[in-house]
Amino acid sequence: MTSTRTITSKILTSIFAQIVSLIVSFIVSFLVPKFIDEYQYAYWQSYILYVGYVGVLHFGLLDGIVLRYSQYDFDQLDKTRIRSQFKILLGSTGVMAFIAILVGSLLTGGISRTAILFVAIGIVTKNLVTYNSYTFQITNRISKYAILTIAQRMSYGLIAVLLLLLRVNRFEFYCIAELSGDVVGIVLSRFFNKGMYFGRSLPLREAFREWKVNVSSGIILMFANWSAMLLNGFAKMIVHWHWDELTFGKVSFSFSLSNLFLTFITAVSVVLFPQLKRTERDRLPEIYKSIRDVISPLLFVVILAYYPGCLFIERFLPKYSQSLNYLGLLLPVIIFTSKVSLLTNNYLKAYRKEKDMLRVNIISAVFAAVSFAISAYIFDNLTSLLVCAVISNILKSILSERAVEKEIGMRFTKDHLIEMAMTGAFILYTNFLPRWGACAAYTLTLVAYFLHYRKAIIAVIQPVLHRIRSSK
Repeated sequence: MTSTRTITSKILTSIFAQIVSLIVSFIVSFLVPKFIDEYQYAYWQSYILYVGYVGVLHFGLLDGIVLRYSQYDFDQLDKTRIRSQFKILLGSTGVMAFIAILVGSLLTGGISRTAILFVAIGIVTKNLVTYNSYTFQITNRISKYAILTIAQRMSYGLIAVLLLLLRVNRFEFYCIAELSGDVVGIVLSRFFNKGMYFGRSLPLREAFREWKVNVSSGIILMFANWSAMLLNGFAKMIVHWHWDELTFGKVSFSFSLSNLFLTFITAVSVVLFPQLKRTERDRLPEIYKSIRDVISPLLFVVILAYYPGCLFIERFLPKYSQSLNYLGLLLPVIIFTSKVSLLTNNYLKAYRKEKDMLRVNIISAVFAAVSFAISAYIFDNLTSLLVCAVISNILKSILSERAVEKEIGMRFTKDHLIEMAMTGAFILYTNFLPRWGACAAYTLTLVAYFLHYRKAIIAVIQPVLHRIRSSK
């Protein structure tokens, strides 16, 4: 079994990669909107929104590979079988990209045609990047995954900075910068993933039988994951369709800032799932509670950064100061999104409960779609839409955790109520009190929260401190 020290090392390696990703995200989130005009930023955010969904076009193939091969090390993989799936992925995404370019050229013009062109290219690059990162993750080669992430994000960031230095004010070039990062990651992966791309493969008929098995295994998980993404993505789409470009750009900026907070959760989640697949079932409930007892308090502390962060944004990006009002509503989403990403999804995958994941995400996605549409098209109220985005994420988190509770034999009803109360307190303080009054009120609420959970937090921290002392 993998040692605690090994797991910690892999988590730290992944976190380092995500620090680089965070720096690039910071550059993109703050510098690009400062130096390009608001309309170009809005067009660029439109591309970011829609290219974010092209990953669905592998139709569950890659998720099936994750579910079926996560317990194997790299030298144990049947590379002939995996190579055949890569070739199907490359061919199918290439055909879909061609169709998208053809349809875009015939039916649209101007900026829309240009955006569709870049999204079409992303159909190929995004799915190949996902293939590479998944093969590193499932075989527990976290250092290789870290190098891939660093190379991809740094390439993107450096090109974006160069464009800013040259005072480029066209969104097309920033789309090219983002896609160039994908290309660098794809090329680099060829050196680390030898044997996973080209060479002897299965006969065509057998390759498609293998594809069918992978898709049937992974399509439920894929739809579960993508329906989860729709909670926030559909909110942005409704804003894009119903309100003007400038409003969409400012709301997108708020979502971008919220995503910055999720970087480190992604880092830990990348490492956690392969470890859970290798862990004895009887230890999973204990691990779940330990992680939960740390992650919730940590995230409630993290959103405290909203208050000093507002000062920075107001001075550095005054034209986006209105986005701070939206951010004050959206930021608690990270509490619930993080728990789903780090804990409940990984546990449901480990227990092979993809159908439960799908059911939960369909319910929450339908609730989100209906509430967003009512907020926009009946009440024409953007604030209501953003509050519904928070409620949708809370609903998904609670339903998802209920499904996990059945497997681990634990209940967290009281914790759910307290977390909702903390979320409501943050939103009310932020929207109805002066900023520093809201900061003081939330800090006092946070102190009360820690006093209530002090025993659980100490119980988790003490063994970690003991290991650190004993290893010296």
